[in-house]
Parts: sequence; C-alpha cells; structure tokens
Amino acid sequence: MGSRASPPEPAVVVAGDAFVDLTSTTTAVGGPAYEPHPGGSCLNVAVGLARQGVPTSLLARVSTDGFGALLRRHLAASGVLDHHLITTPDLTGLAVADLTDGQAGYSFHTAGSADRGLRPEDLREVFPTGFPPAAALHLGSVALVQEPQASTLLGLLRAESGRRLVSLDPNVRPKLIPDRGRYLGSLTEWVGLSDVVKVSDEDLAWLYPTESPDSVAQRWLELGAGLVVVTAGADGAQGWTARATAHVPTREVTVVDTVGAGDAFTAGMLAELHRVGRLTRAGLESLDSGPLASVLHAAAAVAAATCTRAGAEPPFRGPEPA
Repeated sequence: MGSRASPPEPAVVVAGDAFVDLTSTTTAVGGPAYEPHPGGSCLNVAVGLARQGVPTSLLARVSTDGFGALLRRHLAASGVLDHHLITTPDLTGLAVADLTDGQAGYSFHTAGSADRGLRPEDLREVFPTGFPPAAALHLGSVALVQEPQASTLLGLLRAESGRRLVSLDPNVRPKLIPDRGRYLGSLTEWVGLSDVVKVSDEDLAWLYPTESPDSVAQRWLELGAGLVVVTAGADGAQGWTARATAHVPTREVTVVDTVGAGDAFTAGMLAELHRVGRLTRAGLESLDSGPLASVLHAAAAVAAATCTRAGAEPPFRGPEPA
C-alpha cells in the first residue's frame, strides 16, 4: 500500500483578513436583503491565486461559527491550502457592502472578530520551523490597521522583507483610519519593506490628492519597491519598475458588481509572475515593458472576469468546477 503524497508547499502565503461580506440585494418580493459572500481582501487574493493554479496558503484565524464554516468551504473548494489556518471560537467579522450601480461602499463590523485577533504566538504555532523558505508573502488591507492583527503582521513583514518577495496591497479603507498622518507614515515603512506594491487610483486620491500616480510610483521605487502598479477602473492599469513602464486597458465586460475586482487583479498579477518565473525580486528587476505589459494584461483579464459575477468570485484558470 503506497504512502499518501504530502501536500504541496505554498508558493505564496497570504496573511491577513478573512471575513464575510454581506452584500445588498433584494428579496423575492423586492424588499431589502443582504447575501453572505466569503470576503476579506487577503482571503480573496488567496482564493484568486489558488484558482489560477498557484499553490497558496492563507494565514488567518477562522471561526468555528457558521460563517467560518462558509469561509472554510470556499477556501477548500478553491484549492487554498489549509497549512496556516487557525481555528478559533471568536466570531467571524462582517463587512456590509451596499451596492450602488455595481459599486460597493463598505462598513465594517469586526470588533473582537476571529481574523482580527491574530497574535505573534499564532505565528509561532503555524510556522514552528520558520516561514516556508521558497514562498512569497502577500499582505495588506484592513489587516494592517486593525489591532492586534496589524502589529502581528507588521512584525512578520519586518522579519521576512529581503528574505523573499513581499507583495503589498494597502486597499485603503478611510473609515477605518482615524489618524491619516500616522497611516501615511506607516505606509511609507510598508512600501519600503515590499517588492510589489499595488494600489487603486481611489487609494491614491485619498493618500496623496495633489500628486500624480507617476510621481507616487517613482517615490515608492526610490523607497525600495521593485514594481508599483496602479489600477484605475475603466481607465486600465499602469505599472512601473526601475527600468520600464507599461499601461494596459480595461477589458469590456457586462459588470454585475465590482466586489473583489482589485483583489482579483492582485491575484492575477502575482499568478502571472509565478507562471513566468518572475515571482522574485530579481524577476521583477528583469521586467522590460513588453513582459510587464503581459503581466498587467493577465491581471486585468482576471479582474474583468470577476466583475461578471456577484461577490468576490475570481475565475479558475482551467475548467470551472461543476
């Protein structure tokens, strides 16, 4: 009788938020209702990467409650490795997504929630022999502003920067940022510790309202980033490295909603970098304009496909499961 094959090691560990989006909809008789969808920017990125065929694990605390079970089923069905999931009786956090013309406005209900409670001792539990040596690290979003999770992830970022490729998507949520100046100072540190930094034009409009995307990108490259990408909705996306820049258009699709589109772009970008063997700092630094544009095109395609579905449901690279 042969031995069971060991599960694969992750090529990417995504660390951060995992909660449920309650998305506005209507009942059968036209009344207001909210439909639960698995969510959290980092969970969405992990799902998107796994669905693109990249061995990916999610580092997060997930509740034993009914919403937690929903998250676990979603992760398993998408192929996300469970190496670094932590079980807790703390309740699942909720994000209420009110849709207006397909665009989502969020409010967050996460005090005392499962994912928010990530602490340094949890890292020692899931990495008893250290961080997976060949894996990239992705983090960002509300996980970097809600304690104690934020301090835990900052410690992880400081420890792993320079040892592996680090990807950052701040995915700015102004309602959760009481001190804008302090946040800008923290962001400067995060960028300086990261290799890939992806933001939206809406993020930049709040962060640096008087500066152009090109100006911000050049400053972030000088801080130490290897690749900066700015998405701009219908106006496409642009990327910068120290040696190249590229702009790609947005794919035209029939939009159901835009929930998770930015996360899908991030997942598509990292997946394409992995596919072409450039999910390393050296790989980023070797990108010319043509290969950079190809990476952005692949990311835009994943984001566009996600916009054709309700909730954060990025596509599979192969056949969709039945």
